[in-house]
Amino acid sequence: MSELNQEPYVQKVKLRRERVTSSEEYPFSLPTVRHLHTLALHPSVTFLVGENSSGKSTLLEAIAVAWGFNPEGGTKNFRFQTRESHSVLHKYITLVKGITRPKDGFFLRAESLFNVATEIERLDSEPASAPPIIDSYGGRSLHEQSHGESFFSLMVNRFSGNGFYILDEPEAALSPSRQLALIVRLHDLVQAHSQFIIATHSPILMTYPNAWIYQIGTQGLERVEYQQTEHFTVAKRFLSDPQRQIDLLLR
Repeated sequence: MSELNQEPYVQKVKLRRERVTSSEEYPFSLPTVRHLHTLALHPSVTFLVGENSSGKSTLLEAIAVAWGFNPEGGTKNFRFQTRESHSVLHKYITLVKGITRPKDGFFLRAESLFNVATEIERLDSEPASAPPIIDSYGGRSLHEQSHGESFFSLMVNRFSGNGFYILDEPEAALSPSRQLALIVRLHDLVQAHSQFIIATHSPILMTYPNAWIYQIGTQGLERVEYQQTEHFTVAKRFLSDPQRQIDLLLR
């Protein structure tokens, strides 16, 4: 598959290390941030992968807030807050932007999609001359759908292309077959000149062609090939002989 040639909306993420007073304090102590200087982004799809608590979601959140998204998710127009829990990292990073500006954008995080759905219903309950917001999300309340359905509905109905999209573990509520369908939708949006930054644990999503994968290790973010990721290695070893792997685990 040939790589789409397009100008990225965000070229790089730079940590302003001169402002960091201690690398032993949160969030600068996180493996993702401790060794961070400049993170170059792919014009289409960049994956951040790593263990839980490595800091990939914290970095993703900081990029989203620095761009102007609500910390709990949504578009730049969402201003609700249920609990202030985001870190101060966004104050210490600089986004090096391209010359093109996106027409659309969204910050999707698995843990707070419920809050986004609630805010949509609240806004639509108020008198307005414009069409209901939920129409842009498929016309059916996200609360009336399963977690997986609401995720996929958002990707299909709300994301319109020419956008900058930040996704935090979008596979969390999706079956393997829906993850494959998500790759198809991802490709449609890339072809429509969209740029994605995605934190994921899914070895299925990571197969998207030509994407850059950054794996988080003891030395911070390292760009690797798909076959070099721990996710691929573990999945391949397990699926090649599941009974043996279970026997080893439960021995």
